[in-house]
Amino acid sequence: MRRIFPDHAYSNARIAGCYWADTVSDAALSRPALKGAQKADVAIIGAGFTGLSAALALAEAGVSVSVLEAGFPGWGASGRNGGFCCLGGAKASDAMLDRQHGKPARLAYRRAEASAINHVADTLEKHSIQADVHSKGETQLAHNARVNFEKDARAIEENYGVTPTLHTREELPALGMSGQFHSAITTPVGFGLNPRKYLAGLLKAAEAAGVQVFGQSPVNKINRAQKYSLATPQGTLEAEQLIVATNGYSSEDVPEWMAARYMPAQSSVIVTRELTETELANGWNSDQAAYDNRTLLHYFRLMPNRRFLFGMRGGLMSTKASEARNRRQIRADFEAMFPAWSQVETPFYWSGMVCLAAGLTPFAGPVPEMSGAYAGFAYHGNGVAMGSYTGALLADQILGANKLHTPKLMAKPPKRFPLGRARRALMYGVYAGAALKDL
Repeated sequence: MRRIFPDHAYSNARIAGCYWADTVSDAALSRPALKGAQKADVAIIGAGFTGLSAALALAEAGVSVSVLEAGFPGWGASGRNGGFCCLGGAKASDAMLDRQHGKPARLAYRRAEASAINHVADTLEKHSIQADVHSKGETQLAHNARVNFEKDARAIEENYGVTPTLHTREELPALGMSGQFHSAITTPVGFGLNPRKYLAGLLKAAEAAGVQVFGQSPVNKINRAQKYSLATPQGTLEAEQLIVATNGYSSEDVPEWMAARYMPAQSSVIVTRELTETELANGWNSDQAAYDNRTLLHYFRLMPNRRFLFGMRGGLMSTKASEARNRRQIRADFEAMFPAWSQVETPFYWSGMVCLAAGLTPFAGPVPEMSGAYAGFAYHGNGVAMGSYTGALLADQILGANKLHTPKLMAKPPKRFPLGRARRALMYGVYAGAALKDL
């Protein structure tokens, strides 16, 4: 596989301090490698939310499915994200979507974002998955006094058909939202969860439906004759149809069509020890999942066990040294935003990659010039809901069931980024502009 980050980005070092592993261990998710020659109706590359959701839907329809994962199921973003099941999936603004796709297509897509959240909620209920769910929607907080959420409120009503609640700075402490914030808006859609517990539940449900899941089985090459043949270090998998569900951990040659159509971007997370009642009283004590309105945003939530999760976007390098810098930066941001907790330990730190597309919208559809192949990726940091839903959309497309409607703009294949494998250089200018905007 040819990837665009250094090897450190794809190493286990980045999840050595992942809090979720204390709740669902790597070993509990581990699956044996593919060995010898295997066959299936559909082969799926990637055992994260997208791959497992697609596999589950296909298997429940009677299709034989095998899933190949380079690490263990959930090793990528699905098992290390912040656990926000929320609206999102695209980074494009409403104006950009209207200009490029038209208002009806924008509204159809925005409603799909809400459907994605409902899909996860239904999956949790149907399969009795206990994933530490909390939060009644999601709250966005203003990081400076210039922010006015009135326009955002009108957009939320138009896009999602719900009425958000606006909060003044003076109201926030009584809501348990103490910190360096100037106002807020709460949208009553979405929730927080433990992503590994959700992933483990998906995995269990898929295997119960007959899906074969293989770990430690990176796909090195895809051949196509009468069927697809996927080569792994110890075996091959032959299938009529194929789904590529590797998102930010994709490569430039599996398949070659993916080259330059995705942009991995980094995100880091810390988690505190359990907070005392006194500490909670002096700081944040709301159960709301929240984030600030910066372009390079911070996202945070108080989990049911009273640990506080705090994440940030950013970081353009992936080395041991850059990881140490990111860890110092996220701790500094945490203390700046929650000064009452400046002495609270944060024993857990990890990082991973989200995935962007040039058009700033997700993709869920057939791969051009690869008959019978499909791909789903580019959730722009909102893969819990949209990644899961994309899996269901791809399964629906393969089955020809037409039970779900793939939004028009998600069916349009992403264009390639300029500069090929050197395209990460584009992010320096983007991040510099975002940093100035966020002042």
